[in-house]
Amino acid sequence: MATIKFGTDGWRARIAEDFTYANVEIVTQAVAQYVKSQSPIGPWRLLVGFDRRFASEWFAARVAEVLAGNGIAADLLKHDAPTPQISFEVKSRGLDGGVIITASHNPPDFNGYKFKAPYGGAATPKITGEIESFLNTETPKRTPLVEGTSSGLITLLDPSDGYRNHLEASVDRDRLKSATGLVIADPMYGTGGRWIEELLSGGKLRVETIRANRDPLFGGVFPEPMPQHLDALKVAIRERGALIGLVTDGDADRIGAMDEHGEYINTHQILCLLLLHMVRNRGQAGSVARTFSQSVLIRRIATSYGFRLFETPVGFKYIGDLMLDPANDFLIGGEESGGIGVRGHIPERDGILNALLLLEAVITAGKPPSELVRDLWAEFGEFHFERRDLHVPIAAGEKLVSQLRVDAPARFAGFDVDHIETLDGTKLVFGDDSWILFRQSGTEPLLRVYCEATSMQKMKTMIDEGERLAKS
Repeated sequence: MATIKFGTDGWRARIAEDFTYANVEIVTQAVAQYVKSQSPIGPWRLLVGFDRRFASEWFAARVAEVLAGNGIAADLLKHDAPTPQISFEVKSRGLDGGVIITASHNPPDFNGYKFKAPYGGAATPKITGEIESFLNTETPKRTPLVEGTSSGLITLLDPSDGYRNHLEASVDRDRLKSATGLVIADPMYGTGGRWIEELLSGGKLRVETIRANRDPLFGGVFPEPMPQHLDALKVAIRERGALIGLVTDGDADRIGAMDEHGEYINTHQILCLLLLHMVRNRGQAGSVARTFSQSVLIRRIATSYGFRLFETPVGFKYIGDLMLDPANDFLIGGEESGGIGVRGHIPERDGILNALLLLEAVITAGKPPSELVRDLWAEFGEFHFERRDLHVPIAAGEKLVSQLRVDAPARFAGFDVDHIETLDGTKLVFGDDSWILFRQSGTEPLLRVYCEATSMQKMKTMIDEGERLAKS
């Protein structure tokens, strides 16, 4: 029997190996028991959505059947939809939760299962722990789709216009649409589809979308907005003379970007630019959150404005948890992998909204993206970042992380180590605020090595040593 464990955002596994109909039924039965435990007297209703991966719609239908078998009404979407849209629907309609069949940015042979809580965000560790406690405690109950739809327990539907209307109201569309130039949108064959293009149509601004159709193999790359997966966007920007390239991942909850030269704008820089835009152009203030693998520049910006800074383990669910408490006065927070949450939105990352906000920042500044990054460095310090995902045995990766925690080196890659931090993995921190982090992934059999340093050469030296150490 497969080990089913919720990671940083849901449960993910290889299709046909562990991600099977049988295991999806087991997880859904646990979700049904959890929902009923929260409200013993019904009626109960959940939204069920899916991404563009192989067989996602069929797995979603199976989820709806098991929910119906437990007497829980299931609203099953007729077509794929972005994860943030589903989260928005859950909250705006006051549902008991939502299930999304998606493996987000994982390789094409993976699929996954996300549970969204009634507040419209990722399930907290407490919620996922309770769901896991119900696994395999009852045999899954299932009502076939035809029977469920005829009885009214399963409803096939399209989502409302609420999410689209909310996005339109969240940015200055008139300013965006009246700008000149070309924007290239790249959903990487995922559920981002033509959302950005359609939201900005009808004005002087030209928006073209590449890789907009469904491809379960994602063109042979991972649907993750990292530079090694964005060659098609780089070519399009350079050939077409675009102002910026805006990217969303497989389920459109994460953002990526490239500047006017087709050079990668890393996710640290995106969060910094959005924070500065919200403060300086929108006149907002509040607390800021960063995950353990996010940039030191976020701390420097927050400190310069006297903002409260939260630091969390890796995983947007921790930031989403902060967004739920009004006492935190949350403004913006993000994770290294491109998940960003902002005030006034659901407690959820949203690649589409953040792409629009980044474009707003660029157009408001009246400068090309590369110049905004240089301005950021000039004011708060130049830092370069890279992450490497290393295929090493899980036991070996965990051993290395533990060894570094217990017996940290005084020097690493020729540089003196100032101190270590162990919030999530083991991070070696240097005197100039450069750092390298070793962390075992919570969703994939990978050891992740993250590094940020004050020069490209120093960063490369450090991360090369990190990879050598991990593979030795």
